[in-house]
Amino acid sequence: MSAGESAAGTAEAAGTTPAGRPAGAVVASLMLGMALVALDSTIVATAVPQIVGDLGGFSVFSWLFSGYLLAVTVTLPVYGKLTDTLGRKPVLLFGIGLFLIGSLLCAAAWNMAALIAFRIVQGLGGGALQGTIQTLAGDLYPLKERPKIQARMSTVWAVSAVAGPALGGLLASYAHWRWIFLINLPLAGLALWMISRHLVEPVRSPGRRGPIDWAGALGVFACGGLLLFALVQGGVAWPWLSAPSLGLLAASALLAVVVVRVERRAEEPILPGWVWRRRTIAAVNLAMGALGLLMVAPMVFMPTYAQSVLGLGPVGAGLVMSVMTLSWPITAAVSQHVYRRIGFRDCAVVGIALAAAILFAFTLLPHPARAWQPALIMLLLGGALGLFQLPLIVGVQSTVGWAERGTTTASVLFCRQVGQSVGAALLGAVANATLAARLGNAPMPGLPDHLDDVAKALDQPGLLPRAAAEYLREAVAGAVENIFLGATAAAVAALLVLLLVAPRKFPVLPEQEQ
Repeated sequence: MSAGESAAGTAEAAGTTPAGRPAGAVVASLMLGMALVALDSTIVATAVPQIVGDLGGFSVFSWLFSGYLLAVTVTLPVYGKLTDTLGRKPVLLFGIGLFLIGSLLCAAAWNMAALIAFRIVQGLGGGALQGTIQTLAGDLYPLKERPKIQARMSTVWAVSAVAGPALGGLLASYAHWRWIFLINLPLAGLALWMISRHLVEPVRSPGRRGPIDWAGALGVFACGGLLLFALVQGGVAWPWLSAPSLGLLAASALLAVVVVRVERRAEEPILPGWVWRRRTIAAVNLAMGALGLLMVAPMVFMPTYAQSVLGLGPVGAGLVMSVMTLSWPITAAVSQHVYRRIGFRDCAVVGIALAAAILFAFTLLPHPARAWQPALIMLLLGGALGLFQLPLIVGVQSTVGWAERGTTTASVLFCRQVGQSVGAALLGAVANATLAARLGNAPMPGLPDHLDDVAKALDQPGLLPRAAAEYLREAVAGAVENIFLGATAAAVAALLVLLLVAPRKFPVLPEQEQ
């Protein structure tokens, strides 16, 4: 490890970091805030049948998740810059308060349109929570102890991935689906109280704060919203080459040009150019975008594979996928021992190289596979990605000072979210093309004529002739294999970015002993 990287356990400059280790109440409040975000999607997904049964809107219920994702993604860079301008605490308190209001409104929703709108309000608060908590994790701990708080955050996500579906199912079955939102109220209230009481930010030097770039914030929000809306709806609500898709993509490109012009003239731009001019930050952003893309394979398509191909129930399919969240925080916690020896970049290189090999190994599974085989793949994949993601986050946060850490962290998270949206669109198109080709070349009658009917046929395989049902399962398996090939390519792209763009030794700032 380089001399700069080994300067662990120090602070950047006088007055920019806490004088001592953060109180346990502060860490607990940050974990509680992160739990609000981590539990959200998993707990809501389980209650979708009850929500649709009560409110209707089956054709648009996917926007319960897409609308939330859009709001989180497009606000990340805005909140990141605001934390550098106004401080972390006010932005975090605002985010928790907005998430609380959104949860209350969701619980009072009277139809699906209202619930989707209120989920977007939740997402506007969730963007502040997700980015600011990750930034505070870099502020409150010196470099040598930063993996501890990051590993705890990873554990929050792991526990939420397992507990969320169970809790959502219990509330929807034995109480009412509205309680999946009402349960956020005491949690958010407790987080608000703990943070307002215990979190004390360091005193910043005067004269640093400039005017807030509201024009840039609005432009980023509008441009990102149009782009992600096009990616989410393309190939689903309308064909990719249709007028709506091309119009939305053209409008987002035009807005991107406008945003660049506005940001160049802004005194304190929301998306400053240095985020992409510095090799380390640019490389981490690109690598994390590739991570978001490849994560679509295990998170979105593995449950479909487990149920449709392996014949597992929803619980079993969830377990196959969730084992990844068990190994991820473990290797994230021990990654510090690796990157202290070989550096941030090389540790991430080892992790993503292993991930590429593991993703490719999925395509070599026999058909039909036994349930333990894809479960083992997911377990190993989580371990590899723990070695990849944490060193990049800790490393890139250590290359900037307090006044730039919020923007830097938000740019990393923003790129991962955009990568996930792009991945859902691209890999979904790959899956649809594979299934359409297999169905078009089917050697027997009785198979679905349209892709929309595939899910129904798989839910009731007894309605198909035995040979047709087996052919359909093989077609789905082939589609998922192609998805994992695409994820493998994304992992290889991340590997090349780290090797060709990222500096071998991250330019870590010198810090004072704490």
